[in-house]
Amino acid sequence: MYPLFNEWAANYSRAVITTQATGSGTGISEAIAGTVIIGASDAFMTNAQVQAHPDMLNIPIAISSQYVAYNIPGLNSVHLVLSGPVIAAIYNGSIRYWDDPAIKALNPGVNLPHQIIVPVYRTDGSGDTNMFTLFLSRSDPWWNETVGYGTNVNWPKNPELHGGVGNSGVIDVLSSTPYSIGYVAMTYTAQIESAGLGYAALINRAGNAVLPSVQTVMNAASQYLNQIPPDGRIGIAFAPGSNSYPIATFEYVIVKKVQPSSAVANALKQFLTWAVSPDGGSAPQYMGKLDLIPLPQPVVQKVVIPLINQISGPQ
Repeated sequence: MYPLFNEWAANYSRAVITTQATGSGTGISEAIAGTVIIGASDAFMTNAQVQAHPDMLNIPIAISSQYVAYNIPGLNSVHLVLSGPVIAAIYNGSIRYWDDPAIKALNPGVNLPHQIIVPVYRTDGSGDTNMFTLFLSRSDPWWNETVGYGTNVNWPKNPELHGGVGNSGVIDVLSSTPYSIGYVAMTYTAQIESAGLGYAALINRAGNAVLPSVQTVMNAASQYLNQIPPDGRIGIAFAPGSNSYPIATFEYVIVKKVQPSSAVANALKQFLTWAVSPDGGSAPQYMGKLDLIPLPQPVVQKVVIPLINQISGPQ
């Protein structure tokens, strides 16, 4: 969300907006604490968080995805095929080498190296971690029962695991570590390309290998657009559909229902309404350059605007 908010901050004329890249976990906690007006997140608040803080709103604002990226010398121009169970086994250490039979079976004819795989994860509380681990949980029973999903998880005890702070930190680790693999938001496409990293096609729920793109992510999100509950919270990873990319999410803003003043509440409502407008923050000049997808207007009108309208000043 950080690149998108930077674009919005530079172009939204009604108020001064400052941005900071902190990771979704911090964004949520700071919004709850009231130290920021808007917490941006790739993940919605958990049931436990909602029960503890019923004064908070989780407002969908865009649709995004992520790459499973890697640095394999000589193969970064090749889109390897990977699956959730294979990726889970890489992260838990039961698949240790790139030429493991399970990876070779998905990539016939590819000359995979006998090199140890270095899995990379986000060390900060992250909606990208939530998105990635939700995909693994829905596609691999072992991961679901053992690790689960969230903005922070107890990663398997794999001695090869390396951590990075933020998407930029993960890209830095991948770039400097041959034979590594990690997850990076699609909003960092330019940085992925600049670093010369490869990225995978993933096996989706229908059993097909699908590359990440605006269209394949929209294919995934479209499976859920009529299922979004009134509170806006829904996970859309590992969607059905023959050409659905299996790692997708709604981007959220986390805000308090009651703002410090009526003036702040009105300014916030105006900004969020602008952000989801096709003539405002959801215009191609913002979304297209970051590989983000605007919410369809029926979702905006039925789910997002009613949530925005719950924001008020002190009663």
